Amino acid sequence: MQTNTVVPLSSSRRFVLTRLHSLAGLIPLGLFLVQHLMGNALAIFGSEKYDEHVQFMLSLPFLLFLEIGFIALPLLFHAIYGIYLSFISKPNAHVYQYKRNISFLLQRVTGIITFIFVIYHVWAVRISPVISGTEVNHQLVGEHLANPFMMAFYIAGVLSTTYHFANGISTALITWGITVGPASQKTVRNICFGIFVALAALGIGSLISFVS
Repeated sequence: MQTNTVVPLSSSRRFVLTRLHSLAGLIPLGLFLVQHLMGNALAIFGSEKYDEHVQFMLSLPFLLFLEIGFIALPLLFHAIYGIYLSFISKPNAHVYQYKRNISFLLQRVTGIITFIFVIYHVWAVRISPVISGTEVNHQLVGEHLANPFMMAFYIAGVLSTTYHFANGISTALITWGITVGPASQKTVRNICFGIFVALAALGIGSLISFVS
């Protein structure tokens, strides 16, 4: 009986794609994530601040081009190649309970969760309002998050996304040969964990402010 298997890429092609994969996650997607979290955090200071930010973002010239070229396409490439890496990799966290193995497994799991979360989020607050002609504002987001199950889903999405990004910084520095020794890698992992905590707290605080 024949079985479907994922054929590994050649070493040279994988070398290039792996570095493009890390760049896509760090530069366009990572920068957008930080900007998006900071923009949402304006809701903590009231609905007017948040609504002003949304209107400013929607008024940017060539917005559709920016969203497709610098967010959608890098996201699709990063997600598809990340899923491919998940299929060809062999995480062994269930055998060897080392921090790096656990982080490796969590990076793959959070990548899939994050992709699902982002797809839904884009549909709910970007595409669907355009189709229905609904204005995106503080009230709309607050009503969306008023459902406890939706709030729990968004909290899980924020935790997954911020962990995937912060841990991705650590792995990217290893991929690019910047942190080569155990000491430097441990230091960067600690810094990245701090980044995760800060971004997650910012994101969850913003979510709570929409319904408080």
